[in-house]
Amino acid sequence: MIRWRTGTVERLGRGWHGAQEITVALVARTPDDPATVRALAYPDLVGQPEVGDQVLLNTNALALGLGTGGYAMVVALPGRLPEDTPVPGHIVKARYSPLQTIRLAADEEASPHRDVLAAAQDLDGMPVVVADLHSALPAILAGIHADAPHARVAYLLTDGGALAAGFSRTLDALRDRLAGTVSTGQAWGGDLEAVNVHTGLLAARHVLRADITILSQGPGNLGTGTTWGFSGVAAGEAVNATATLGGRPVGALRISDADPRPRHRGVSHHSLTAFGRVALAPADLVVPAELSEPLAADVARALAPLAARHRIVTVSTTGLDEALRATPVKLSTMGRDLDNDHAYFLTCAAAGRHAAALAEGRAPSHRLA
Repeated sequence: MIRWRTGTVERLGRGWHGAQEITVALVARTPDDPATVRALAYPDLVGQPEVGDQVLLNTNALALGLGTGGYAMVVALPGRLPEDTPVPGHIVKARYSPLQTIRLAADEEASPHRDVLAAAQDLDGMPVVVADLHSALPAILAGIHADAPHARVAYLLTDGGALAAGFSRTLDALRDRLAGTVSTGQAWGGDLEAVNVHTGLLAARHVLRADITILSQGPGNLGTGTTWGFSGVAAGEAVNATATLGGRPVGALRISDADPRPRHRGVSHHSLTAFGRVALAPADLVVPAELSEPLAADVARALAPLAARHRIVTVSTTGLDEALRATPVKLSTMGRDLDNDHAYFLTCAAAGRHAAALAEGRAPSHRLA
């Protein structure tokens, strides 16, 4: 179901690449409806909102109290619909939803990159850092650029979380540090569009000319608390896709001693399931060398069964705390900042550092016993 509401744009808020915040004076339908709500519009879908516009809203995320999705979503500006815009592509994303959108895929016939991608067969050994959560992106990038400041890094947005690249303020803040974003599957709004993870990886390597690619879902991780019921299982499939295409998969593990939920303490069950049971190809799973006890022992114990398939590597974290504190993005995961979940962000940065070493042909870190 959809909770439909209407209202009037009262004021414009923050705007960033692909999105515009607005405050809407709501037409109440129930006694519990607030007088105003914070809403988000994607101008390339609905047009640019202006003060006084009538808006049609979907308020499901607000009603559920979702953290990353705590906006009413603008479905339309009924009194001022945008003009039709010719699109050379014919790839439909968010297919058969009311807001399905036509995009030009990087590898379809009308694309200027068609010939390059038609000829592309592999990733030429490109490291691909695979993460479960979108919050890992700035930390991984900080780790890469700490040692390889001139490395070209692409970001591949999968469709496990937010479908709209514009939803992510993190991506907006990192635009000048990334070679570009490729949105894959049902996700849309990147610098390039791709049909699936495989073509997205090829586009990152051969069109964006990336030395390293970071891959994760968008904001809004979905989880049910069961073994298999979470959107991050796709991280394991991304390892398989990377290996199939001749890339070098690097796993950014979800490690924490701050998460109050037992299933996410030490090494999260999300990482253990995605990398331990879904990923059939070997990956480099990175552990920071300087983890404190008892966390270090817990991590080693949890990862021991994965060593039969994967390469468990330790990476020095010297200088990574400084790199994390210098990132232009406020680091936050599940409401916890860098100091409140230091091990998580340090692990992500270490994965980035390892990927930089692989890309530059430097000796890999040592294997855990």
